[in-house]
Amino acid sequence: MTFAGYSLLPVLPELVLAAGAMALLMLGAFRSGQTTSLVTGLAVVLLVITGALVLWLPGGKLTTFGGSFIVDDYARFLKILALLGSGVTLILSRAYLAEQAKIFEYAILVMLSTVGMMVLISAADLIMLYLGLELMSLALYVVAASHRDDTKSTEAGLKYFVLGALSSGMLLYGASLIYGFTGTVSFAGIAAEAKGGNIGLLFGLVFLLVGLCFKVSAVPFHMWTPDVYEGAPTPVTAFFASAPKVAALAVFTRVALTAFPGIVPQWQQIIVFVSIASMALGSFAAIGQKNIKRLMAYSSIGHMGFALVGLAAGTEQGAQGVLVYIAIYVAMTLGTFAIILAMKRNGQAVETISDFSGLSRTNPMLAFFFAMFLFSLAGIPPLAGFFAKFYVFLAAIKAGLFTLAVIGVVTSVVGAFYYLTIIKVMYFDEPKEAMEPMHVELRVVLAFAGIFNLLFFVYPAPLVNAATVAAKSLF
Repeated sequence: MTFAGYSLLPVLPELVLAAGAMALLMLGAFRSGQTTSLVTGLAVVLLVITGALVLWLPGGKLTTFGGSFIVDDYARFLKILALLGSGVTLILSRAYLAEQAKIFEYAILVMLSTVGMMVLISAADLIMLYLGLELMSLALYVVAASHRDDTKSTEAGLKYFVLGALSSGMLLYGASLIYGFTGTVSFAGIAAEAKGGNIGLLFGLVFLLVGLCFKVSAVPFHMWTPDVYEGAPTPVTAFFASAPKVAALAVFTRVALTAFPGIVPQWQQIIVFVSIASMALGSFAAIGQKNIKRLMAYSSIGHMGFALVGLAAGTEQGAQGVLVYIAIYVAMTLGTFAIILAMKRNGQAVETISDFSGLSRTNPMLAFFFAMFLFSLAGIPPLAGFFAKFYVFLAAIKAGLFTLAVIGVVTSVVGAFYYLTIIKVMYFDEPKEAMEPMHVELRVVLAFAGIFNLLFFVYPAPLVNAATVAAKSLF
């Protein structure tokens, strides 16, 4: 299977997903009547088929398009995780789309964004990186503003678009400097040329990392996150908090470890600063928040800081820590958003933390699961979140980054404060009116995420082994 002399086998999952998205767009546009539920259901099936194709591809390292697109164990691991995040987000969105939005284009935009994520994860040169990043981002800008009648949603989309365009410009400027000083755009070529680390190349690297920091919402390029998380419809926020983070962190790690392995001390300083700033801001800024989605935004900033601790180590163990962290983070986040989406009174979604008052008495099971997710996000053993932090801190200590690890532990303790505040509200405050019953799809997602979170310590081997194999393929 070739086109213009290039093998299409490595890009088969992306081609199937893109073609399927186009077919569903035609179905939604030309079929009379309401097609939102049908298109969303078929989109989930298509994401599952794409995941199966990723697993079906031959083992080892596959490349095409002159080496600019690579499929290795690292790409396979993260593509499955991104597809899982997108698929679960569409399942969580079903009730919202059926009852409120009624826009079939939502599922198509999620799929097109996922195609961008998969291209981004497999990018092995700067041009493919930019193509994947823009394909992912353009769909995200539209999704953020999908609730057109709501001022907050429109504002969220506009803010994200303007700041996203700025970050893309910086990333392109960095890429052009790197190309100018190395004479190549491929990561392998840059690695061969970048052993000296001249000043022009370092400037290019800084601008490139600025663009990537924006995508993972790391400090000081986080300013869009709280406003977009709060303003966008809740299912969209759940999507933003899961799959795009996987792709952005994947390319961040691949660029640092495969394109610049010869100048680790130089980029390590940048990552350490960004990591500390993100952990600190994520822990302290969330304390005064009243809106649960805004609090989750600061929480995600903090968690990206923790994930970057593993990358700062610049080792194989550090890369493994990043992969374990992002996998557990996606599970915790999707479980938490399943609960936030279930919070409805009289047909209206409630988003303030005070609305959780006395939830343990009106819905004890929901309160229990929410408390477990919050404890896990805080990193309390023996829940999955503790092991996520354990792997990245261990990698940092082995790489001699003791100060970074200590600051990480201290900010974890500070961050635990606002998670515990919500638990206090649920268990000790006077109960408010009971919530509406949960939709069945929210219950299914909550059950799977909750069991993974609670029982990860019993059998962590499958995830840890898969992450180890994936990390090895970068070195």
